[in-house]
Amino acid sequence: MSKSLVVYYSYSDTTRGLAEDIALITDADIRELIPEKPYSFTYNGATKEARSEIERGYCPKLVSGNEDITDYEYIFIGTPNWFKSFAPPILTFLRSVDLEGKTVIPFCTHGGGGFGQIETNISKECPNAKMLPGFSATSNFDDKKIEVWIDRIKVLE
Repeated sequence: MSKSLVVYYSYSDTTRGLAEDIALITDADIRELIPEKPYSFTYNGATKEARSEIERGYCPKLVSGNEDITDYEYIFIGTPNWFKSFAPPILTFLRSVDLEGKTVIPFCTHGGGGFGQIETNISKECPNAKMLPGFSATSNFDDKKIEVWIDRIKVLE
């Protein structure tokens, strides 16, 4: 079986919970993207910061998470849906690693907005990677649905 890695950014632990479940189900290694400067603790402050960074295409410096991925074939990439896109730490990761020849599998958590442009935006950042259908969930996600998705995309075969 090929080696898998779950990479994620989580603001409020919802994406972390989903990432941990995916890692457990797939027996993958897991890595959290931690920006050097955390987002505001207030919702309004964090959304203002995030919107500005997304609009500018800003890549925040990471203190951990973007280490070498050479040994992995499957890279699950998880993020909250922020303004129909991924959180800026994901952009930093995508631009700091070589995903050529890797299989990228996006996942996100959201408050009702689904994937938005997340899958499209990730595929634009890694045109030489194979993309598999992603998984999106609200905060009350169900492990059974995750298992069905993992079976459907056939990463465990």
